[in-house]
Amino acid sequence: MDSQTRDLLVFALIGIVAGFLASLVVGGDGLIRYLITGIIGAFVGGYLFKILSINLGIANPIVSEIITAAVGAIVVVLLARLIA
Repeated sequence: MDSQTRDLLVFALIGIVAGFLASLVVGGDGLIRYLITGIIGAFVGGYLFKILSINLGIANPIVSEIITAAVGAIVVVLLARLIA
């Protein structure tokens, strides 16, 4: 497996975990929904954390990315519910 494929799989797994964590907070179900919410949340969370200069201070980058993506996914779900 080449590095690009591995990176894509890790990104998808982080998205699924982040989407699942967000669903625990705001509700929701389904693997595809977890994946989509988590991936969009990763972009939104990364953008928000960068703009607000938030550093989690966690040494493990995977855990830090999961938390960032979960926070972003929560924001995305809440905004979607607000709009709907």
